[in-house]
Amino acid sequence: MPSLKDLKNRIASVKATQKITKAMKMVAAAKLRRAQEAAEAARPYSQRMSIVLSNIAQAVGTDDTAPLLMTGTGRDKTHLLVVCTAERGLCGGFNSQIARFARDHIRKLLAEGKTVKIICVGKKGYDILRREFASLIIDRVDLREVKKIGFDNADQIGKKIIGLFDKGEFDVCTLFYSEFKSVISQVPTALQLIPAAVPAATSTSTDAGSAAIYEYEPDAGEILSDLIPRNISVQVFRALLENVAGEMGAKMSAMDNATRNAGEMINKLTLSYNRQRQAQITKELIEIISGAEAL
Repeated sequence: MPSLKDLKNRIASVKATQKITKAMKMVAAAKLRRAQEAAEAARPYSQRMSIVLSNIAQAVGTDDTAPLLMTGTGRDKTHLLVVCTAERGLCGGFNSQIARFARDHIRKLLAEGKTVKIICVGKKGYDILRREFASLIIDRVDLREVKKIGFDNADQIGKKIIGLFDKGEFDVCTLFYSEFKSVISQVPTALQLIPAAVPAATSTSTDAGSAAIYEYEPDAGEILSDLIPRNISVQVFRALLENVAGEMGAKMSAMDNATRNAGEMINKLTLSYNRQRQAQITKELIEIISGAEAL
């Protein structure tokens, strides 16, 4: 049984930890609002770009002028997986959910006899995946020194992906990230970047204004050649922003749970301390009374 001093020291230690988790929760809550606004602001742009790509792709069809980034190499042998996670932990199961989702996809591809290459964006995803797939990781992007994610960071990743594709390093590229839904809900998502996953035109995108016939100058193939690389960077940028918002939401929830758990532990330790202190006082009183009666 721990002594009174040990219990007192442990209570003080848990109280100090509770102060830290409470402060981290408040910091995450403050950052979450900005991150959520940035993620929500990026969604309409990326969605609108997908609609524009869809319209131009319909004009091109299967023409020879269509760029390889849209049509692909015609093969499905080598897959590049870009796994985006956070740089830091203490955010519950946020990183492990993305890594688990990517790991299941990797195992499925390997079981089908495909060649898999991995680019890790974020330290935590790299630490998880290298335990089983260290030989498949060809690069790692470190964003720990970046205070605020900008388009330049995503554009560098996009250019790296396109550079590997131009060298014939892979046939299909898939982006993994976590889409922010709410503070307690982040959904692991896979998005195919190459060949460009161009959505089919829907009734919502072919309303009165967008049903018109367009003439492209220069030709649609050249426009796609310039637009698809930008779309890759835009989708990576959106994924990074979604991840930041999801990380802050998960961290706020995790620190809130840790603060509550610390409070429960303090109550239990305080109760044990009081009981043991009372038992010790009672024992000392019995010894004093027994000694007095012996005299």
